Amino acid sequence: MFLNLSIPLERYTQAFLDTLTMVGISGAIAFFAGIPLAVLLIVTASGGFLESPRINRVVGSVVNGFRATPFIVMLVALIPFTRLVAGTTIGVWAAVVPLAISATPFFARIAEVSLREVDPGLIEAAQAMGCKKWHIIRHVYFPEALPGIIGGFTITLVALISSSAMAGAVGAGGLGDLAIRYGYQRFDTQVMLIVIAVLIALVTVVQTSGDRYARWLRNR
Repeated sequence: MFLNLSIPLERYTQAFLDTLTMVGISGAIAFFAGIPLAVLLIVTASGGFLESPRINRVVGSVVNGFRATPFIVMLVALIPFTRLVAGTTIGVWAAVVPLAISATPFFARIAEVSLREVDPGLIEAAQAMGCKKWHIIRHVYFPEALPGIIGGFTITLVALISSSAMAGAVGAGGLGDLAIRYGYQRFDTQVMLIVIAVLIALVTVVQTSGDRYARWLRNR
């Protein structure tokens, strides 16, 4: 090989796959949980067709509370809940729990902004035509806000990649765990540089793909 690796290539491969698993599963959970949260925040806000200031205030406060908590603090605070759900507090599956809980409110707020930017005239026109509330959400809000939602989900995935690397500090596995155990603790600069390069490449691929898809949706 052109590069004399200090640890086997298989360790890098497994760490990369672990990172993809953590980011992929927690990202999917955040997407499918964040969308309903965003819709709830929109329709219960002032002027929404299910206006309810109390519900909006409570949900918004919970979302803001989770968003304001640093991930490393949430990671530690959720240890009992993680053990209850995953049966363990270390490894890939244990990391999915705090990653998903952290990413869901983050994505919900981004999706809320995209939904809020939908032209109110379209909503009023749909209501005047007698459309039901669910039809307005499905056929007006989502098609109009989808490019922004995809762009926001791309940002969420990038944030999850960063958080998954941070979770390696507590034995979550993945590239972060590899960098800490074999790079930082053993003072192996090569491992650190390779992990950083892989993370940069992964973020670049995710961001570029998300941007292109969002652009295609806008131009469709």
